[in-house]
Amino acid sequence: MAASRSCPAPKGKLLLIGGHESKGDEKSEEEKEEAENRNFTSMAVLQRLVDETGSRGPIVVIPTASSEPKSSAQAYVRAFGRLDAPKVEILDVRSREEANNPKIIAVLENAGSVLFTGGDQLRLTALLGGTALQKCLKKRYAHDGLLVAGTSAGATAMSTPMIYQGRDDAGMLKGEIHITTGLELLHDVAVDTHFVARGRIVRMAQILATNPACVGLGIEEDTAVLVTNGRDLEIVGSGLVMILDAKDCSSTNIHEIAPNTPFTLRGLRLHMLSGGEQFTLPIEPRMYA
Repeated sequence: MAASRSCPAPKGKLLLIGGHESKGDEKSEEEKEEAENRNFTSMAVLQRLVDETGSRGPIVVIPTASSEPKSSAQAYVRAFGRLDAPKVEILDVRSREEANNPKIIAVLENAGSVLFTGGDQLRLTALLGGTALQKCLKKRYAHDGLLVAGTSAGATAMSTPMIYQGRDDAGMLKGEIHITTGLELLHDVAVDTHFVARGRIVRMAQILATNPACVGLGIEEDTAVLVTNGRDLEIVGSGLVMILDAKDCSSTNIHEIAPNTPFTLRGLRLHMLSGGEQFTLPIEPRMYA
């Protein structure tokens, strides 16, 4: 019998959050009305993070993506306090030197879960890519059962390919969207956030037109995807998740047209899932750590 060529599924889980998740601090009447109209389940996404972490260790908040890391991290410290999380620590990493610091790595080694805040995903990959911190993160996710969460840019950075720049959320024209290598906790999956609120379905389709072997995962605000076994999904929160699959597309002209020209993609498959739904991504888990 031939040996399997597939890699073992990672033991850890991912919690990919679409941004603007309820933190229990909606103060203005307008914010409260918006939450009510959208059927927010108060803090459901962050509550799931706390529940999944359990007593395994502290929730470690990494605000590296944010331009205001202190205030960003403190917002989550307050939110987790409302949820009675046993312990929350902040790992404020702002340079590649810090990402290779043994003291920083020791905190990550003892984490029960990790949360990457929003901001700019390119900051995450530029500062953390190839460092001891990234290697420890991948090792603990693959072998130790670590829960790794990210919101907005923090979620986008989990996967390869990673969206890192776009001149327009719409992404109708060839070349408007740029991709690079992410933190490599998910392979062959492109993650995008604020997906419905910012109308990002077309830009995701452009990414898939350039490589139909990838799957697109578009996550709406106050909504999350819990990933187990590297590909099994559970939807959490108040909004929708869209899964775009171009593996069976019949044709595209993305390779023929000039830059700044609208593209064609025929046969794109779309799934729309709400809270509580489950789905298995049509990919093979790949984890090298």
